[in-house]
Amino acid sequence: MKDDRKKDLRMNITLDIQRFDPERDTEPRRQAYEVDVQPTDRVLDALMHIARHVDGTLAFRKSCAHGVCGSDAMRISGKERLACKTLIRDVAKKDGDVISIDPLNHMTVQKDLMVDQSVFLSKFRAVEPFLKPRKPLPFSSEFYQSPEDRAIIDEATKCINCGACYSACPVLDENPDFLGPAALVAAVRFVFDSRDEGLAARLDIVDQQNAVWSCDNHFECTKVCPREIKITKLINLTKRTIKKYKEGETDA
Repeated sequence: MKDDRKKDLRMNITLDIQRFDPERDTEPRRQAYEVDVQPTDRVLDALMHIARHVDGTLAFRKSCAHGVCGSDAMRISGKERLACKTLIRDVAKKDGDVISIDPLNHMTVQKDLMVDQSVFLSKFRAVEPFLKPRKPLPFSSEFYQSPEDRAIIDEATKCINCGACYSACPVLDENPDFLGPAALVAAVRFVFDSRDEGLAARLDIVDQQNAVWSCDNHFECTKVCPREIKITKLINLTKRTIKKYKEGETDA
């Protein structure tokens, strides 16, 4: 009886995947794969089935498969998502439904759903995402932080560098030099860290036209963030803090 119920729950869907191998192809093409799945299967499960049993040439990234590493970010049914956190029932409702899958935007395709993150990560490094202590401490000492101070930066620490926000950002369509949402979230994490030198040490990085001032509040980054980080809110908070700092209203 249990096996019959499981069989009844299964559905046939089609994954319509963008394929592109720069060593062989002159332009991207679409390829459709029919897959037998359960509604509670993940899109990653369907991709793994294809790669293991149908077409071993299909290329995509995955690592932890638990929404922590961010490796399998891609555009699923037109929206940036993690394949390991997206259930079939989130994007398909009945037999015959088609799920489109594409690589992230604003990054060069290496093969199929794999993208080159070099530029994305170089922008992340450009904000100097590491602690710059307010004062040196003896080797054996620790930097203490109150729960209240930790709460201020807690949201920014959730970023997993999946690149979903970078792909969804419409500003990058017109301005590829924009640092992007993920890099600015990394900057926020230290600008408001009570143990860090704060804004004063990072002003030259964030107070630039291609940094916080390029953000036009489209909120697309916030909508697609798999960790539900309020990215646009954090960027706007940084803008307000910069203005107050320049006006002498804060010593951030």
